[in-house]
Amino acid sequence: MENESAISALGALAQGTRLDVFRLLVRHEPDGLAAGEIARQLDVPQNTMSAHLGILARAGLVRSERQSRSIIYRADLDGLRALTLFLVKDCCAGNAALCAPLIAELAPCC
Repeated sequence: MENESAISALGALAQGTRLDVFRLLVRHEPDGLAAGEIARQLDVPQNTMSAHLGILARAGLVRSERQSRSIIYRADLDGLRALTLFLVKDCCAGNAALCAPLIAELAPCC
């Protein structure tokens, strides 16, 4: 991942509603949610939600798929993985023991 891609992703997540959307979609992996359902659960107008989803998609954090009359949104876990690896790649100057607590805390979710 390049700096510009990381900045785009972090910028997209730096807004409260978009962070809530992304976290909601991560919780609903792998099925995803329809755009209207996301708007309903977060109590956000649908047109506003559409703008937020577009920003997250352009940042590489969500992907969409049309299913009949609905558009289903999913968290792009590959994008999340790339961003996370970009942020921690040089963690602790290569001293793996210092990163062990972070890895241990992430392990139960996987």
